[in-house]
Amino acid sequence: MSTTNSPTQSATLLIEVFTEELPPKSLRRLGDAFSEGIFSVLKTAGLANEASKVASFATPRRLAVQISNVLDQAPDYPVREKLLPTSIAFDAQGKATPPLLKKLGALGYRDIDIATLEKAGEGKNEALYLNVIAKGAALEHTAQTALEQTLNKLPIAKMMHYQVLQKNGQLADVQFARPAHRIIALHGNQVLKISSLGIDAGNQTEGHRFLAPGNVTIATADQYENDLQTKAKVIPSFNQRRAQIEAALLKAAGDDLVLMPDSLLDEVTSLVEWPAIYECHFDQEFLEVPQECLILTMQTNQKYFALTDKQGKLRNRFLIVSNIETAKPQAIISGNERVVRPRLSDARFFFQQDQKRPLAARVADLGKVVYHNQLGNQLERAQRVQALAVGIAKKLNTDEKLASRAAEIAKTDLLTDMVGEFPELQGIMGRYYAMHDGENPEVAAACSEHYMPRFAGDALPQTVTGTILAIADKLETLVGIWGVGLAPTGDKDPYALRRHALGICRLLLEKNLSLSLPALIELARAQFPQKDVQDKANAADIYAFIIDRLRAYLRDQSVAGEPFTSAEIDAVLSQEPAQINDLIQRLTALREFNALAEAAQLAAANKRISNILKKTTTAIPTACSAKLLQIPAEAQLHKALEAINPTLSAAYEKRQFVELLKALVALSAPIDQFFADVMVMDPNPELRDNRLALLQQLHQKMNLVADLGKLA
Repeated sequence: MSTTNSPTQSATLLIEVFTEELPPKSLRRLGDAFSEGIFSVLKTAGLANEASKVASFATPRRLAVQISNVLDQAPDYPVREKLLPTSIAFDAQGKATPPLLKKLGALGYRDIDIATLEKAGEGKNEALYLNVIAKGAALEHTAQTALEQTLNKLPIAKMMHYQVLQKNGQLADVQFARPAHRIIALHGNQVLKISSLGIDAGNQTEGHRFLAPGNVTIATADQYENDLQTKAKVIPSFNQRRAQIEAALLKAAGDDLVLMPDSLLDEVTSLVEWPAIYECHFDQEFLEVPQECLILTMQTNQKYFALTDKQGKLRNRFLIVSNIETAKPQAIISGNERVVRPRLSDARFFFQQDQKRPLAARVADLGKVVYHNQLGNQLERAQRVQALAVGIAKKLNTDEKLASRAAEIAKTDLLTDMVGEFPELQGIMGRYYAMHDGENPEVAAACSEHYMPRFAGDALPQTVTGTILAIADKLETLVGIWGVGLAPTGDKDPYALRRHALGICRLLLEKNLSLSLPALIELARAQFPQKDVQDKANAADIYAFIIDRLRAYLRDQSVAGEPFTSAEIDAVLSQEPAQINDLIQRLTALREFNALAEAAQLAAANKRISNILKKTTTAIPTACSAKLLQIPAEAQLHKALEAINPTLSAAYEKRQFVELLKALVALSAPIDQFFADVMVMDPNPELRDNRLALLQQLHQKMNLVADLGKLA
């Protein structure tokens, strides 16, 4: 590839903004937004295309993008622009009117020969069009625009305001995420004359702050990444740096497991330019503290990577990612070990202090913590959850005392020093403290499990008490927050009610709990003494909201790797089931039913019956009289239905949905014959109502598993 800039010359473009240390938690996002913004403008201008390769770079002190096959001058292109209706464009003498001249001036064609303009259309629709060959965009001008627009649109949470000394000796006010010091803009080996943030572009950047201090000249845009790595001790690619850190951590861990959540990996990658991994240790005595506390303080406060054995037990060694590579890292290691000790000491102090006061002794203090100004304090909320949990335990015939006790103390760990320091440990510390207090193991487990599932795909509670409390806690939140008028709207869901609704669905379905969802909602509503809360917490609306989340959940489920279809899900949910624990069984049965040769005919017949019954305005008898069945086809259908009715009832009672649906095949031929021979809406009202009663009875039996008409 040539690196000179002759007309329509193609070369690699490099743009870099070098700054003070950028916000680490958003560096990856900033890097992606920077490269996408620059490329988008160039592509729109015709200077880059789909074949151009875009490389994004982001280090603690730079954002950069490298784009291949960028033209220095975009090709000229034809423009056809509608100007004005001819009735407005010309006066009575056929001369150009001021509106036409103004329009042409705005487009940059004030001096164009009016005779070259095109007339198109007929009568009132005749209009004047401009046909010209427009000059393609120039790279230098477009790069200037791209840089300014991109920098202005970067997702920066908080801007810094500072001043830059200009060439004329004046100070200019500038704002950016961090103060900028240099800008590189290279097309091939040519520096583009652009500027931003009070800085003129050049071809120099800076290397690693300690390992390769000083300026680095980038000869050509293609050499950027190689020059930074070989001359400046900087790995500019965020993804490459992250992958290198991850591989080095796994190697240093040896036989142990390294805890490296994505958020921590991203943040550490954003803090170093030339990563080096070192092993450190802390005193064995700290392992007496719950390991979740130690892991969290190392990750949150120090950005360290904890190690566990293969059973998940914490080791007293950890790994650090340093920005300095050295053959003698003893000073770095000892310094980090010295820093982590007081952090771990604090965790141990909190743990020891918290254990001096039982959770049960903290219950009354929940009354001092506001939950919501319309819903009272945390103690009142705990009492509502307690009543709900006892009610659910009663419905499930399980230990009500355990459910009551778990609900009573589950939120008290919010008042402990450890959770005050690390809110992420709520529930986890409750379990440890409950075990220390000698609470029943199920009660202790429920203190942690009632938060489950915390997110989509999270584990569910293992204990019955934890499951009951998880349902009660989520229901109370959902109904209460809904009752104060804070139901989710659009993408706004500050109380995570969608997550709570999905959690309720998963608990009922995956734990196979035979609980009525509408009854649970009513039980939750009854716990709120405020009439306005009960009124706003409309049970039907809340049920529909939960079912909507269930619908999304079911779309992610499958049989033999094949996801359930929307029609199958609609067939099950359109019946507004009170209990949802057997929905997967019903959907699986529907899938088998759909494979039958008679399925399509039965589904179509069911839909036809539904339409007939919906249009009926008179009351339909509850039973069909065999004496009024005059036509052989209707008598035969009645006989076939009566014959399989015991099979259907027995299969439904045993939840044998596949057998139930397969039994309906016996009705296929009689239903076909019925609609061929029988006029349902007979002029004789007695015969008509009897036939409607037969169809209603048939409809009920066909839809025991799902509304088969939805499959038609």
